[in-house]
Amino acid sequence: MTAQFPTATRIPADVPARAGAGLKGEHIPEILESRADLGFFEVHAENYMGAGGAPHRLLEAIREIYPLSLHGVGLSIGGEGPLDKAHLARLAELNRRYQPGLFSEHLAWSTHDTTYYNDLLPVPYDGTTLQRVCDHIDEVQETVGRRMLLENPSTYVAFAQSTMSEIDFLTEITRRTGCGLLLDVNNVHVSSINHERSAEDYLAEFPMDAVGELHLGGHAPDTDDAGRPLLIDAHDREVDEAVWALYELVLRKTGPLPTLIEWDNDVPAWPVLLAEAQAADRILAEAADRPLKQAG
Repeated sequence: MTAQFPTATRIPADVPARAGAGLKGEHIPEILESRADLGFFEVHAENYMGAGGAPHRLLEAIREIYPLSLHGVGLSIGGEGPLDKAHLARLAELNRRYQPGLFSEHLAWSTHDTTYYNDLLPVPYDGTTLQRVCDHIDEVQETVGRRMLLENPSTYVAFAQSTMSEIDFLTEITRRTGCGLLLDVNNVHVSSINHERSAEDYLAEFPMDAVGELHLGGHAPDTDDAGRPLLIDAHDREVDEAVWALYELVLRKTGPLPTLIEWDNDVPAWPVLLAEAQAADRILAEAADRPLKQAG
């Protein structure tokens, strides 16, 4: 299938190049009361796939004040089977209803036959998987009627059947489909530690021109069976200092971009999450005054 969207270019975002936060139901009353100065909120699409009720009333109130980024976690774009047409239709309806400034999904699979897994599982980087993912992205973009961002994964093992690097796989997807990329900086750090590779080298090769949004989050330290460091993409704590440093490195290459603070487990009080977003905003403001560094 031939992509109908422009290829390998940054998607113009109707979201400011500021920090945002993941929207949590327990925070909404305080957010609506305080109207904190925040760039945007990101919501998980699967939390709003019912037709109505309190979740939509509250999200509509948030949407009147803040731009939104819609982030899908359950489409299983990397799955071997066809996309769930009903799920995709609900995703398209959410885009129509809330007109989010950004729309994204994961490079992952989470379904097999009729079984749904509560995980975002990695894919092998080979030609067969590449074509399948591109076909799925074409279907998503044509159904929703807009370009999407695809998020780089956090990984813990490598597939023996992979025939290309993750960077080459992602770059080819943007070229074939015209989708953009969501660069999760925490995922880069987690994968780099787990695979004993350089995060800086990975970022030097990443197709930054296609990046439309950044994610920052916390990770949990652990060890593998051999006692080597193992990081888990847990989203359960503050952003690590090493991830903040990589974030500054990325901004030197891209300039300011919409940046989400992800904190999905052990969710803190709203002022704690807001403080993390404000820390990102300060780095974004500094980046706005710096000249961009040439890629490489």
